[in-house]
Amino acid sequence: MKVSEAYGPGKFGLSFELFPPKSPAGEAALFEHLTTLMEFEPAYVTCTYGAGGSTRDKTLDIVEQVARRWPVGVAAHLTCVGSTTDELRDYLRDAHRRGVQNIVALRGDPPRGDQTFQPVPGGLSHANELVSLIRAEFPEFGVAVAGYPEKHVEAPSFEVDLQNLKRKVDAGADIVITQLFYDNADFFRFRDRCQQLGIAVPLVPGVLPVTNLAQIRRIASLCGARLPEKLIAQLEAADGDAEAQFQAGVEHATRQVQELIDADVPGIHFYVLNKSQATSAVLRAVSRPA
Repeated sequence: MKVSEAYGPGKFGLSFELFPPKSPAGEAALFEHLTTLMEFEPAYVTCTYGAGGSTRDKTLDIVEQVARRWPVGVAAHLTCVGSTTDELRDYLRDAHRRGVQNIVALRGDPPRGDQTFQPVPGGLSHANELVSLIRAEFPEFGVAVAGYPEKHVEAPSFEVDLQNLKRKVDAGADIVITQLFYDNADFFRFRDRCQQLGIAVPLVPGVLPVTNLAQIRRIASLCGARLPEKLIAQLEAADGDAEAQFQAGVEHATRQVQELIDADVPGIHFYVLNKSQATSAVLRAVSRPA
């Protein structure tokens, strides 16, 4: 299934994002959790890779295994970091050989220790260039790109960031998956501005249920997501009680996801962090479109 086929009248596109495990034990645990998540009948599953492309082959191994085990679409992430255009082509050819139907096309974050992104000689500088490459030479792939309800951390303004997104969509992206956020007002503002700019592809909110305050503070600081004061207060009140923090995070995510569903989003993309408990709890609690 191409990502574009997951959305539309009478459809609700549910999807999950994984990362490549670092050990055989981690891989076994991942597939145990995926077995639980598959009960919710996702349209597709995506898999990231490590900084600088360090786990690209493992990413393809994971999505290939997912596609063999379950009747679900798969998407492999691909960034411009550390790769020449020819190396990107090699990855895309390998992905196609392995049965991958979709690519999540990203510029990628600067390698650790670097303050700004610098393309390698013969490489690409922006995600819209990667989308253009895929559309011109690998049209068999569906293409997803990233959107930022609170703007990308490197963008000088929200409006500049939206123009960058429009370039990616105009280059041929099928859908936009957003970075995580915790206040739906940020997503609704983002959606309104996208519509005003003529961005007409599905805008899919990305959700990461909080299960641990320290962890989510680290993640939010990296991507620039704002944590609502009420949510922080609830998590701080449960400090030292892992189960209470988990429950507070799940309750917030449940309210967030239900409000998004009620506002007619085309689907939800869950950042599951290779676990099933929080996402499963949210999906059991919300009322999805029939």
